[in-house]
Amino acid sequence: MNKTILLLSLLFSASFMACKSHTEEKKEEGKYKVTSPLLIDTSFTKEYVAQIQSLQNVEIRANVKGYLEKINIDEGRQVKAGQILFNIMPKQYEAELMKARANARTAEIECQNVKTLADKNIVSKAELAIAQSKLDEAKAEVALAELEVSFTKIRAPFDGTIDRIPLKLGSLIEEGDLLTSISNNKEVYAYFNVSEVEYLAYKSRNNQNQKESATLLLANNQPHKYKGTIETIESEFDNTTGNIAFRAKFPNPNFLLKHGETGRVQLTVNLQNALVIPQEASFEIQDKIYVYVVDQNNIVRSRNISIKQKLPNLYVIESGLSPNDKILLEGIQSVKEDEKIISEFIPSRQVIEGLQLIKQ
Repeated sequence: MNKTILLLSLLFSASFMACKSHTEEKKEEGKYKVTSPLLIDTSFTKEYVAQIQSLQNVEIRANVKGYLEKINIDEGRQVKAGQILFNIMPKQYEAELMKARANARTAEIECQNVKTLADKNIVSKAELAIAQSKLDEAKAEVALAELEVSFTKIRAPFDGTIDRIPLKLGSLIEEGDLLTSISNNKEVYAYFNVSEVEYLAYKSRNNQNQKESATLLLANNQPHKYKGTIETIESEFDNTTGNIAFRAKFPNPNFLLKHGETGRVQLTVNLQNALVIPQEASFEIQDKIYVYVVDQNNIVRSRNISIKQKLPNLYVIESGLSPNDKILLEGIQSVKEDEKIISEFIPSRQVIEGLQLIKQ
């Protein structure tokens, strides 16, 4: 009998301890971490697809007709301003120049003779004017012939890089034929399109016309070695896209960047007094963002919030929350609307610093 009572006592004690342990475990499971939105100064990077253009890029075309006598450069080579790139056979134009100079000498002699006679009143002043006009015309023909001879030597208009040369030595060239292109790539422009909202935000933070720095990310996702600056903004928005074009300028001393290349311009946007929360503290229903707000009685209720900016692991809040609110940090999928929970408050700065996103 005593053994039976002892056994029952042991069973009851074990059962009680098991129930107590299960209750405490359930209570522990019902504890949820909460935090508050944090007001901080931070920043984010905005990317824009960019088209790269040379500082100068022009086509080199023939101004006279003739045979391509010499090609003095090669594709992709650097040239200096004034350097002779091509020679067009000049003999025809040199002959025209010799003829024009001979005519000019004859006209000059005739004009001098008429002037001598006019000074002696043997001929009229009108005849002297005609002779002078013929001399001026002859001189103009010399100048034109000299210009055409100069066109047979095609020179680089500025320091730059030679593009493709489509014609070969000995080709018959017509006036206006494309010989090559030349690009000045010591510096390059990067053009990118910005929306109206982003344009207004840019102007609000650059109201003193300060040049904002920019980074150029290349096609291989590597940043260009040299920082650039935003130089100009076009005067009109594109009605079809609602965008306006910005132009950034980047140094290119090693000529890595080429005309026509693509990349992405990165701008760092500073945010002051931004109200931020971890993205993990939110959930989405039908394209709307919600959080669970915990009141003073530890009752959770969902609240719709508006997002101003999405950062890595963070949301910048436009409206719907204040720094004094408490929001559920974990267990969003477990709680129900109007449920009372056991909360454990985690300071907001500790949470955000854990994400390593506060601007140093």
